[in-house]
Amino acid sequence: VANEGGKHWTVNEVRALIRIWSDKNIQQQLEGTVRNKKIFEQVAARLQKFGIDRDWKQCRTKYKNLKHEYKSVKSAQDSGSTSKSMKFFNELDAILGHCTMEQASKSDNDESERPPEWTEAKSEKDSLG
Repeated sequence: VANEGGKHWTVNEVRALIRIWSDKNIQQQLEGTVRNKKIFEQVAARLQKFGIDRDWKQCRTKYKNLKHEYKSVKSAQDSGSTSKSMKFFNELDAILGHCTMEQASKSDNDESERPPEWTEAKSEKDSLG
């Protein structure tokens, strides 16, 4: 059954999307922004090289859905439940597991970024302890 985003993603298409997503450069771009159309246009262009025809909206929707599913499985596991699982959990854990939930949720909000000097000043003060 086709959903609003077009035809369903195949396992190979999702794998290719995750492979591109695991690129450190793409991750950094995604972490730093909310308006990410241009990034997903890059992702779609890279999928085309694998012969996968997806537009940026489909890529972004799939990315958000995977991220959401990962977070719900992860928090279920953190609370001791093993009943929840998902197909690409290990691949996503390799990408998303390094960033704390705080960082992950920060990129979902349309919050303006703090100037870097604030965070630097804070960490300096912490190290003086």
